[in-house]
Amino acid sequence: MSISGGKTISSAVQAMTFSRRATIVGGLQMGIGVLLAGRMAYITVAENERYQLLSESNRVNLTLVPPRRGWLIDRNGKPIANNKTDFRVDLIPDRMRDKKKTVATLAQLLSLNQEEVDRINKELKQASSFQPVQVATGLDWERFAAVSVRLPDLPGVSPRQGFSRFYPTAEAVGHLVGYVGIASAEDYKAKPDPILVTPGYKIGKAGLEKTFEDHLQGKPGAKRVEVTARGKIVRELDSRPDTPGKALQLTLDIDLQEYAARRLGPESGSVVVLDCKTGDILTMTSMPSFDPNSFSDGIGQTEYGMLRDDDHVPLRDKSLKGLFPPGSTIKPMVGLAFLEAGLSPNDTVNCNGGLRVGNRVFRCWNRRGHGRVDLAKGIYQSCDVYFYYFAQKIGMNPIALMANRLGLGQEFPIPVPSQFYGTVPDPQWKMKKFNKSWQAFDTVNATIGQGYMLANPLQLAVMSARIATGKKLMPNLIMGGKRKPAETLNIDPKHIAYIHDAMNQVVNGGGTAGRARLPLKDVKLAGKTGTAQVVNLDFGRGGRDVAWKFRDHGLFVSFAPVDNPRYASAVVVQHGGGSSSAYPIARDVMTFLYDKEKAMNILTDLEESWGGTIAERMARKLAAYRSNLNAQKNAKEAGNNPDGETGQ
Repeated sequence: MSISGGKTISSAVQAMTFSRRATIVGGLQMGIGVLLAGRMAYITVAENERYQLLSESNRVNLTLVPPRRGWLIDRNGKPIANNKTDFRVDLIPDRMRDKKKTVATLAQLLSLNQEEVDRINKELKQASSFQPVQVATGLDWERFAAVSVRLPDLPGVSPRQGFSRFYPTAEAVGHLVGYVGIASAEDYKAKPDPILVTPGYKIGKAGLEKTFEDHLQGKPGAKRVEVTARGKIVRELDSRPDTPGKALQLTLDIDLQEYAARRLGPESGSVVVLDCKTGDILTMTSMPSFDPNSFSDGIGQTEYGMLRDDDHVPLRDKSLKGLFPPGSTIKPMVGLAFLEAGLSPNDTVNCNGGLRVGNRVFRCWNRRGHGRVDLAKGIYQSCDVYFYYFAQKIGMNPIALMANRLGLGQEFPIPVPSQFYGTVPDPQWKMKKFNKSWQAFDTVNATIGQGYMLANPLQLAVMSARIATGKKLMPNLIMGGKRKPAETLNIDPKHIAYIHDAMNQVVNGGGTAGRARLPLKDVKLAGKTGTAQVVNLDFGRGGRDVAWKFRDHGLFVSFAPVDNPRYASAVVVQHGGGSSSAYPIARDVMTFLYDKEKAMNILTDLEESWGGTIAERMARKLAAYRSNLNAQKNAKEAGNNPDGETGQ
């Protein structure tokens, strides 16, 4: 018996109180037990299928396999862009736990330099949670395996074996073919396809790779693999192979394309060659260029900075987007306009080195003068005074109409992202553009390819091909398909023959490009030189003795053979110092079409004098650029701390 608060509590009362509490607690436990049992029964029976699927998804992973892109091949079936077996490592941002630690670990395992680490960190910040970030590609087996065995400790890391895009001729095709890259968040929003966020999958980002994305991309495969709770692959259960993209055959001759790119050497410019029978583009080269392999693999900041800061503008396609005053290369076209307008080819003018137009004297390139000049001599001696004089008599409109008929100022239906089509000025154009009337000096300037007149190298090649054939040839870039025969330009064949003979004299007679003669017995080249002023002649002649940006552009248009034209070309050398920088390139490129061995011997000697191949010169340039950046960085740090103090 116990006493509490003056009251006596018996053993019987205590026992009854305990029994009541035990009953309540027991009832609660039983109720909870019934609820748990009911829930377990519900899960086991009613939701059995759902949880079985969840369990299976934890055990089995279904992943998409990026498809192999279709090849780009040339007219002879040689690869322009193909695929190579590749070991790669990517990051999936939303699966990563400690991004900084993971990147640091990968940098150690893969021997990444600081620039590559900075790129990865930058892309991780910019990427959406689902967007893969490329760490490295083209890995050897040892480095790939080193990452693979550490996967349980590296969540968000995705090592893959697959295929990557490869461009065998590198810089030679950079502008035209473009490159591939990882899909951006904007790409995914525009087309929310799961394959776009699959590590290793890339889409066309520029050039033909972008234009023909749907044709080249293929269809993804898939595979099911069994994994542990930590994501380690146990075994592959089954797979479905990918369907490769379709091949695309271009009209290019890739050997010629590569030769033209190499033959341009350290110059900035373009080479375009057309087949006079079909209009097929055999080469459309722009240099300097960029290596599309670098862009596809993830270009570093230093390499991109080198390309961006280069005054030769390697990121611009000069064949399609480079607009240049065509200079004297249009004189055969102007000559045709004169003949079609009724001017006799025997009409002459005396050239004493210049011609007064209004209150200004327009100089001929030959200050001593050419003497008595007819149309043929005006072309092969490139006499400016002849064209100054007769252009004022004929007027600008017939010249502008002929320029348009021969392809200047035109945008051609070829599958490229964009092209700049320049200007063929006339009185109506000037009034619309500047609200000013046309003057005699406008005609004089336009007649010799200066003033408002602008063209790109492809247009100049088309002009040359149309003069060569008398037909409205259209440039073509894709093999196959039905094409209508080229229409006639309805130009008097006698006039065409006269211009052919004059252009033949430019190279093989007493003309301005004797050094352009082909080193071949049975093939003669016809052409026309052009020097386009960049600055006023009072500043200097614009040759090699002035700063690069002040030098004249060098141009040359041509076709061969003279008696039965098969190939037409245009060469433009930006700030080359005059036409003498252009026609030796045209000569060697045309030689390559007939005698590859002879042309290669010439190129080998030239490349030795330039300091090696394109890749070798680019590597040295990149090393120098990187060294200069480091020097600037060190100088800046030294300037901030001139006494070498630590600041403590």
